[in-house]
Amino acid sequence: MDKFMEVLENVLMPVADKLNNNRYLTALRNGFMVALPLIIFGSIFVVIANLPFLDRVLSEEGYAAYQNALGPASAATLSIMGLFVMIGIGYKMVEGRGGEAIYGGVVALASFLILTPQVVEGVGGVIPTASLGAQGMFLGIFTAFISAELYHFFVRKNLTIKMPEGVPSAVSRSFSALIPITLTLTIFLVIRLVFTFTPFETVQNFIYTIIQQPLTALGSGLPATLVAVLLIQVFWFFGLHGQIIINSVFDPIWYSLNDENLAAFQAGEELPHIVTKQFIDTFIVGIGGSGMTLAVIIAIFVAAKSRQMRELGKLGGPPGLFNVNEPVIFGLPIIMNPLVLIPWLLAPVVVAAVTYFLMSTGFAPKPAGVIVPWTTPPLLSGYLATGNNIMGSVMQLISMSIVFVIWLPFVKLLDKQYYGEELSAQATN
Repeated sequence: MDKFMEVLENVLMPVADKLNNNRYLTALRNGFMVALPLIIFGSIFVVIANLPFLDRVLSEEGYAAYQNALGPASAATLSIMGLFVMIGIGYKMVEGRGGEAIYGGVVALASFLILTPQVVEGVGGVIPTASLGAQGMFLGIFTAFISAELYHFFVRKNLTIKMPEGVPSAVSRSFSALIPITLTLTIFLVIRLVFTFTPFETVQNFIYTIIQQPLTALGSGLPATLVAVLLIQVFWFFGLHGQIIINSVFDPIWYSLNDENLAAFQAGEELPHIVTKQFIDTFIVGIGGSGMTLAVIIAIFVAAKSRQMRELGKLGGPPGLFNVNEPVIFGLPIIMNPLVLIPWLLAPVVVAAVTYFLMSTGFAPKPAGVIVPWTTPPLLSGYLATGNNIMGSVMQLISMSIVFVIWLPFVKLLDKQYYGEELSAQATN
């Protein structure tokens, strides 16, 4: 066991450290955080617009009018979430270099719009909203990275207009950004023109065909999902925030899949994907936090005799209901504790596999694309994430039972150790 842990530490720690400190992944993660409040807002109104049994209470016309009235809430947020993400990435990229962050956001947006064909069904001057959502997500991310780097490069080369002293700072900053923004947008205009002479015709078609489709197909499959879940657990075991590290890589894929499910859900069509952002956040992480430790707290209340374990259960129970599990991670402890390595790694992987299987067979509903706030208690979160379906709650109950069974022998083992230590301390006193 010690040798195994040493190998893991030597191999994974350097990789995790590089991922944590990578400016592109950091900007990507923070860019999604910028968009998150808007995404949650839209998701809340998707839930309200699809309350169960409402279609039976209202007339068909009344129900349609009700949904149409609430529709703009999601259309202006969830449906164009890629727009907010790319602005956030551009902003955070330039901010991380100490530059004028707001210009990083606007140059990313303008660069993306230059690349976007503004024609819908033969009508010019129209931007298709699909390009601002899941379909344009990857292009938006790459555009934000490249445009922010180009803008910063031109600023660093002092290709700026210096205004004399006494000019208002807002005016001075605007003129100093003029040349870097002009050069950056000119490059993207050239890129657009070049692609018109290729078989792809647009950059969107190129990115979607060559990069986004293969990555989405890979990320939506069970093998890649199990690897991602396992790595989350491994990083956490060594004291690194596994969720942040893995999300930095997989979030563009998971959010894209999530958006496609939401579009199908709102259209009343069959949901295309099992693995989405909410598959991970609601049915894996959203049951007590990373490692699904709410079931571990239940096991402590059922089996623990030691004062240390029972106090930990009392301390970790209330926050665990809202998916905050730091008391368990640091109090059990889980970090660098070989006694809990097996259940810590095994339980979420087993739950991910079982959940995928039950959703694929139709026993449990697929995630509807609704983004549920991560602090939503289990059972309620499963209900909301599946479009107000009680079987989403049942799926979470099954998952909690699986984690409970896997963890129970190890909780007893830890409790026996702590209980023995407490008895020895009492005997000594």
